[in-house]
Amino acid sequence: MAVQSGKDLLIKLDVTGAGQFETIAGLRATRISFNAETVDVTSLDSEGGWRELLAGAGVKAASISGSGVFRDEGTDERARAVFFNGEIPAFQVVIPDFGTVEGPFQITSLDYAGSYNGEATYELSMASAGALSFVSATELALAPEDYEGDGGDQPEPDEGSGEPV
Repeated sequence: MAVQSGKDLLIKLDVTGAGQFETIAGLRATRISFNAETVDVTSLDSEGGWRELLAGAGVKAASISGSGVFRDEGTDERARAVFFNGEIPAFQVVIPDFGTVEGPFQITSLDYAGSYNGEATYELSMASAGALSFVSATELALAPEDYEGDGGDQPEPDEGSGEPV
């Protein structure tokens, strides 16, 4: 994978509530973090006294943050409305050469700042508020590979040509 430009990590907001995503205007820095709580199931019977964790348990969460230059464009206006109205719309985070994360987020903080001889800036933070989906940037979903070597996850061949359907 080649080195990616930070400006290609985009935070997009559903501006209409109908799946019309637009990049939030003026952002200079963006970040997404994924976290998962662990559930400790260690007991006196745990081998060698090592901690054991319960697979698939615990709460998963994601947080998004961004900062940039205030532009007073449509996405800025929509972000303000989302915050002040307590809405939980869909957001997308485009991670270059990795994929797109999409799902509901709540804006948990919205800060504006400015100095006498500088531009007006803002910062926002968001917390996931439901299940997130991930779509890979690669075409693996269109051409699955058989990692087991048994052909089990390959498409059935077309009877006439012998080629996968």
